[in-house]
Amino acid sequence: MNKNYSLDNLPQIAEDIIKNAQNKVLLFHGDMGVGKTTLIKEICKTLGVYDVAHSPTFSLVNEYQTNNNEIVYHFDFYRIEHEEEAYDIGVEDYLYSNNWCLIEWPENVKNLLPLDAVDIKISLLENDQRNIQIKTN
Repeated sequence: MNKNYSLDNLPQIAEDIIKNAQNKVLLFHGDMGVGKTTLIKEICKTLGVYDVAHSPTFSLVNEYQTNNNEIVYHFDFYRIEHEEEAYDIGVEDYLYSNNWCLIEWPENVKNLLPLDAVDIKISLLENDQRNIQIKTN
């Protein structure tokens, strides 16, 4: 999938991502401030997460529960300096749990990620538009 969208289209984009994901591990790529966390919040909302999702910048991972008693994990690896830091929190247990794993800054832990994860690249365009490219490996 490759399309442009605005914030008004976020609910549809989130629904499309969930519906078409061939894996529950979603890797969000993009510059700082491009809207990765905003899109993840909408995906969480679409999945039926009770709580308001927020970036786990300092805790590395937030755990949310959906109204269907499913678990969603939201990772932010921006501050990771060494992959061992993610390994130390047991990241592989999360990634292979068959729960949704929504990962910001996956390039900082690239050697720990499943090969079949879904890559989502977001880039900022003019007039508050974004481009999203989704690639399933």
